[in-house]
Amino acid sequence: MTMSNRSTLTQYLIEQRRRFPSASGDLNGLILDVALACKEIARIVAFGELGQAASRTEAAKVVGGNVNVQGEVQKPLDVVSNDIFMRRNEWGGYLAGMASEEMDDVSPIPESFPRGKYLLVFDPLDGSSNIDVNVSVGSIFSILRAPDEVASGQRPLTEADFLQTGAVQVAAGYALYGPTTMFVLTVGSGVAGFTLNPNLGEFMLTHPDIRVAEDTHEFAINASNSRFWEPPVKRYVDECLAGSTGPRGRDFNMRWIASMVAEAHRILMRGGVFMYPRDLKDPSKPGRLRLLYEANPIGFIMEQAGGRASTGRQPMLGVKPTALHQRIGLVFGSKNEVERIERYHREPSSRESVTPLFVERSLFRD
Repeated sequence: MTMSNRSTLTQYLIEQRRRFPSASGDLNGLILDVALACKEIARIVAFGELGQAASRTEAAKVVGGNVNVQGEVQKPLDVVSNDIFMRRNEWGGYLAGMASEEMDDVSPIPESFPRGKYLLVFDPLDGSSNIDVNVSVGSIFSILRAPDEVASGQRPLTEADFLQTGAVQVAAGYALYGPTTMFVLTVGSGVAGFTLNPNLGEFMLTHPDIRVAEDTHEFAINASNSRFWEPPVKRYVDECLAGSTGPRGRDFNMRWIASMVAEAHRILMRGGVFMYPRDLKDPSKPGRLRLLYEANPIGFIMEQAGGRASTGRQPMLGVKPTALHQRIGLVFGSKNEVERIERYHREPSSRESVTPLFVERSLFRD
């Protein structure tokens, strides 16, 4: 297939819709609005420091504070990206409401716009702490069905309407703002990747059927938290680090970008396993990542690509959310490795880790 006859995102969505003749086309319209928001954010991110002054000015107009509901300092681009997502998606008549990692509460569609049958959940700029060092960042989104009585206007939108398991997501995806801008999408029939053609301003289909390799020799984890890991995670990492002379009988490489979208994209492209598990650093918190804004959409994408997503103890897409900004432990990637980690969580801890990197007096021990 040459560049001249690649499908656009619009054409791809039309082809998907043709499989369901009774479909209204609202989902297509919503995804295209999301993609437009991502194009706008990509443009701003591409300017880097050159656009920071403008971003700070625009952010000051949008909100007065600089700490989000997560207790994290908001960068100007966080605020501007959130505003872009809101403006591009509130008017089309496809949504009943939105929820964002950057907002305390859910946001109903203003009465001046028609109300639709979907809910949009998003992280407008994931990995924004990496902006200053020019590492890839991205946007993550999830589309859910709104309850009929909310879509029809019979009752107001509530937080509980968003607390749906990942298994019932209608669509999910992310945009990656890197050397090229990519838009990765699933509508429940596999995963497709699109690359932004800057000359046309269109996302072109470049990766029509992304599949995650079932086996891998790469893993990603923040090793600075090793002293807080639960025994199953410690066992898994220790065995990988033991290499060809250890119980796994082969060498592994470790990667850590600290950008969720970049980590997920690497695994989609070449396999691997990502771990940000529950740990003992703060026993009151069941994990670090957000269930609705990160774990569920990335988990849906991974499962649709033949990979697996889990808390370590149960499939991620089966977790019933209990709060809008709920945190959770997350393991995803190559199916066989994730299943191994799940098995280690089920097995009783029968031995102490012996890898020199993590034993007493090592680099990662107090």
